[in-house]
Order: sequence, then structure tokens, then C-alpha cells
Amino acid sequence: MMIRIFRVDVPAALHAEFEAKFLSISVPHVQAAPGMVSVSVGRPTRWAPNEFVMISVWQDEAALRAFAGEHWNQAVIPAGMEKFVSACWVHHYEQFG
Repeated sequence: MMIRIFRVDVPAALHAEFEAKFLSISVPHVQAAPGMVSVSVGRPTRWAPNEFVMISVWQDEAALRAFAGEHWNQAVIPAGMEKFVSACWVHHYEQFG
């Protein structure tokens, strides 16, 4: 299995709107992908006051590639969500143990 961690920096003034759309647009977009096992989201804390996270688990690299495309090491931003992104990062890991 593959773990995908998407981190996104969102300006403080947009947090409430982003959070609602993250749950209503981004999460369903990921959940609808074949091979997606689970998804969890997190909101900012005092240590990263503008950073949200989505952690998704995929059956395998092929499922992740089918979702994210040839450049699967880059973020997939659903239409309408671009305005919230100041910066973002994507990290991948193979699950073990």
C-alpha cells in the first residue's frame, strides 16, 4: 500500500471557507477514486497555524498513478480549490509492518 500526504498552506482569512470546501469537494474527489483505501484530514495547530493536511492510503502505486496521473508526485487540486493554496507539498511512503 501507498501513503500519500498532502500538506497545504492556506491564508488565515480563508480557513473557514477552505475547511468547508475541503470536506465537500476535495475529500469526495479522493474517496471516489478506485483503489483508495482511506482518507483523513487535519486542520492547523499552533505549530503550523495555516497548514491543513490530507492523508490518503492507496492499494498500490498503480491506483495512485491512476488518480494523480503521470506526475503523481505533484498535488491534485480539484477545480475551485486553487484560490486557497498559498503553497503545497506532497509526500509518498510505502506502508510496511
